[in-house]
Amino acid sequence: MSVSDEHADDGHGEHHLPATEDWPHGFGEASWWPFVTAIGGSGIYVSAALLVLSMGENALVSQTVGAGAMAGSVGLFLVGIYGWLYHAFVSDFWERGTDYHSDKTLKFAMLLFLGSEIATFGAGFVYYFIVRGGEVWTQAAVPEVFGSLVIINTLILIASSATLHFSHVALRNGDRSRFLKLLGATLLLGIVFIGGQVYEYYEFIVHEGFTIGGGVYGSAFYGLTGLHGLHVTMGAVLLGIVFIRGYYGQYSAERHTSVSTASMYWHFVDIVWVFLVVVLYMGANLV
Repeated sequence: MSVSDEHADDGHGEHHLPATEDWPHGFGEASWWPFVTAIGGSGIYVSAALLVLSMGENALVSQTVGAGAMAGSVGLFLVGIYGWLYHAFVSDFWERGTDYHSDKTLKFAMLLFLGSEIATFGAGFVYYFIVRGGEVWTQAAVPEVFGSLVIINTLILIASSATLHFSHVALRNGDRSRFLKLLGATLLLGIVFIGGQVYEYYEFIVHEGFTIGGGVYGSAFYGLTGLHGLHVTMGAVLLGIVFIRGYYGQYSAERHTSVSTASMYWHFVDIVWVFLVVVLYMGANLV
């Protein structure tokens, strides 16, 4: 074996970006995907600010600029997430066909990630509670947002948690057919939930004139529910990847770490939604 081959084998040969392998099995490779994802995520917050500045008679920027920046940022964020997840956890499995990563390591990594998510949503809720308890709330226009649509959407998301749980149970019991059917049902319910939230936004904005620029409640409502909707979309992408891998037989009763970590994430966003409904929908008009 030549010296160049030895360097290539130990991961210190020629590098390219984005890396074809990423964490956790490509420590020697550099990747742009996390950076792309971070730029997209940051752009979402900047775009939200631009949308707020574009509303009202004394708008500082055009609404087209804010809407275009938001669409581009969300697209960039989702592309980054897809590339990161695909190269980190999927591409290598088309050949190996098994989930060989450390179960404890990936579950611990997901717990750390969920900890950062709790901090993110926590900051949003702290902002809401501070505004809710201040004098500015007495002048806020708070429409009636709790209705049949949010109840149906909540039941759909709770049902998706149940189907995902029993899908995982079926996999651990060796019932691959039931696993795929229930996982597919979970993914479908998640997509229906996202569609329901988009429809709710349409009703509020077009028919009721309730927008993100409509006051402190509007900014809190769209900020928190929009952030959650983005997380549900990310969860749907995760479940889609898990479903494809499951369809190709890459999971078994002994190897299902990715199913476990994706389930942890999905159950987390479901719990956050229930909290959102209680605080933001049901509690908004309470004195």
